[in-house]
Amino acid sequence: MKVCRRRFDLFLALAAASTLLCGCQTDKPAEKIGALRVHIETDPGPPGTSQNVSVLRSDPVLVTIAPDPILTEANIIKTSVVEVIGGFAIEIQFDEISASALEQYTAANPGRHFAIYGQWGEKLVNGRWLAAPLITHRIASGLLTFTPDASRAEADELVLGLNNVTKKNQKGLMK
Repeated sequence: MKVCRRRFDLFLALAAASTLLCGCQTDKPAEKIGALRVHIETDPGPPGTSQNVSVLRSDPVLVTIAPDPILTEANIIKTSVVEVIGGFAIEIQFDEISASALEQYTAANPGRHFAIYGQWGEKLVNGRWLAAPLITHRIASGLLTFTPDASRAEADELVLGLNNVTKKNQKGLMK
């Protein structure tokens, strides 16, 4: 019996030592991710066919939107923060399919608004309605640019998260 106990003690000591020496590498920092939903303004309809959202914090604008987004982060090619007169804007380049959808919606809905919702962070903990740009012309380039109701740090974090999601989506398509 003493032999078995010594083996067990030796095994336990080795296991404890390996845990202390090797450590655990499961504490790798979570990658920041982002989500984006672009909705189109619509006329109020029967319950469930539209919803009212308040966009902008300092001077809220109430917009009635279709509940399903017309564009999402799934079809983004590239996102960036760009300098504009008086501040910054977020510029989103959509793929060919979404660019076509963007062109159709902007051509058919001049004078209406987009309502843009963004989420960012490690687990999408931060999020809100960011902008309600007015559709003034047809956008055929697939490039959507808007000034967000966000700080520069929040915009940078959103863009970083969206670009991380874009990289993952593109890797998934390559496989």
